[in-house]
Amino acid sequence: MVDLDELRYLALSFPDATEEDHHERPSFRVGGKIFATLPDDEHINVMLDPEAAHIATIVTPEGCVELWWGERLAGIKVTLALAELDMLAAVLTAAWRRKASDELARSLDPAAG
Repeated sequence: MVDLDELRYLALSFPDATEEDHHERPSFRVGGKIFATLPDDEHINVMLDPEAAHIATIVTPEGCVELWWGERLAGIKVTLALAELDMLAAVLTAAWRRKASDELARSLDPAAG
């Protein structure tokens, strides 16, 4: 189980991550781009590419469901009460990297860049 305080700490631990309003609900952004949102106090929507979203739902079927925007697979919806901190850290990292600039994304792993 991950609580909202842990989630916020984790999401805001990424370089240049901010928390901003998105339709009267919190969103986490990098460079103005949303990498996760809190639709309610029990879930987080994490914006992943379709392949990563599909894998996350296979690896953690009890805590994740695919998040669809019309006909587009936009990420996953994670139930915080069923989430493991390590899994949430991994998907948030992937979502943050996807939205961050290449230079900023490399800053998480300087050896790779």
